[in-house]
Amino acid sequence: MILMRTQGPLIKLEGLSTSRTFCNLYLIFEYMEHDLIGLASRPGIKFIESQVKCYMHQLLSGLDNCHSHGVLHRDIKGSNLLIDNNGILKIVDFGLASFYDPHNSVSLTSRVVTLWYRPPELLLGASHYGVAVDLWSTGCILGELYSGRPILPGKTEVEQLQKIFKLCGSPSEEYWRNLHLRHATVMKPPQPYRRCVAETFKELPAPAMKLMETFLSTDPSNRRTTSFALKSEV
Repeated sequence: MILMRTQGPLIKLEGLSTSRTFCNLYLIFEYMEHDLIGLASRPGIKFIESQVKCYMHQLLSGLDNCHSHGVLHRDIKGSNLLIDNNGILKIVDFGLASFYDPHNSVSLTSRVVTLWYRPPELLLGASHYGVAVDLWSTGCILGELYSGRPILPGKTEVEQLQKIFKLCGSPSEEYWRNLHLRHATVMKPPQPYRRCVAETFKELPAPAMKLMETFLSTDPSNRRTTSFALKSEV
């Protein structure tokens, strides 16, 4: 279990409770009225730019706290982002979280992150990765907040990867050579795709589009960091 000192947009553990009958342990967290998916799916709900900026800043601040403590969340998605009636956002569900050391890479499982928010390197079987996996998911959330729907809703891993390449473009040949990914041979697209993120999300404000372009890079090294993103205007 990952236990961290709660700071800012991370859900606070209020206490523990046990059941003598069933020998169960219950975690008691602070109460939040909504999750992002439930709130966004309500009829007539469409987030305005100031709301998106507020939610994204809180999400990035929470992730920055995680990453600065050497923790990857590995399952950022709308249902794991809770919001109260005052617009305060909290990151929850650290069941797939893992410690990592950027200076001492160890092998990690690629079977993490809910499919629609999973970056291409994990779909291709990468076992050495870092904060870029959370940043890809954050880019998917950013697009979802503005468009009102999931931006990459694949049904299978193969379809998910195809949707990613159709939106974000095919990786370069150097990408395929350097990463040595297990599933690269069978999942490499038969024809190259042109990147069309800017065209697809042309209605986004310029700062949000710039951040989308950064987070939705097929090359994880180009996704930068949470601290970089927090300096943007989005």
